[in-house]
Amino acid sequence: MLLRRIARPLFASWFVAEGVDALRHPEGHVATARTALDRLDGTIPADVDLDDDTLKTVVRAHGAATAVAGGLLAIGKVPRLAGAALALLTLPLALAELAVDKQHRGPKRERRQRLLRPLALTGGALIVAADTHGKPSVRWRVEHAKAVRAAARTTEQAREALRRD
Repeated sequence: MLLRRIARPLFASWFVAEGVDALRHPEGHVATARTALDRLDGTIPADVDLDDDTLKTVVRAHGAATAVAGGLLAIGKVPRLAGAALALLTLPLALAELAVDKQHRGPKRERRQRLLRPLALTGGALIVAADTHGKPSVRWRVEHAKAVRAAARTTEQAREALRRD
C-alpha cells in the first residue's frame, strides 16, 4: 500500500538518526545512561563493572542496533520484526529519560516532551510490529484451518452415515 511505503521511512527516520548519533557522538548518550544507572544504584549487582568505556560501548551497540532496525523498517524489510526490535530498543530510552527528568529542573514542557517522545515512538513501533498488511493474523489462520478441517471431518462422517442407511 502506498501509505505504508511513505509512512514507514518517515517513522523510521528518527530511529536511524538517533542510532547514528549514538554511534558517532556517544558522550551525551553516555551521560544520560550514567544518570539513569545512578538512580538504579541498588539494583545493579556489585560485580558488574559499568565504567565510562564500557557504557560507551553499550551505547554504541544500542545505537547501531537502533539504526539497523530503523533502516530495515525504512526499506520495508522484515518490518514487523524491525518494529518489535525498535519497541524493545526504545523503551530503555524512555526509562532513562524518566530518570534524568527527575533530576533535571528545566522548563516543564521541555521535560514532558523529552519523556513523551520515546514513549510515543515505542507505541508507534508496537503498532508497526502488529501490522499484518490487512491480512489475518497467524493465530486466526491456524484457528481457521483447524475449523475447516473439523468441518470437513464432520461432513465426511455425515456422508458415511448416509451411505450406510
